[in-house]
Amino acid sequence: MLRPHPSLLRELVERCETLRQRAASSGSEKTKRQLEDASYTLCVVTGTRQLDTALYVARQHLADAMRREQPLHR
Repeated sequence: MLRPHPSLLRELVERCETLRQRAASSGSEKTKRQLEDASYTLCVVTGTRQLDTALYVARQHLADAMRREQPLHR
């Protein structure tokens, strides 16, 4: 199974969270469209269909990547 690079996931998660907050406070059409685009991209790279699920899966992948990069010391 192909997995997106952690830096891409991190960027998309941050973008979605930021845009979600902006959309909730300002509600501008531009922000809503940007959120839709970012959400769609995150859903595609995580193989999901809903933003909340995509965020969860992306965070799981990021946590897995961190565990692989930092082996336990004995």
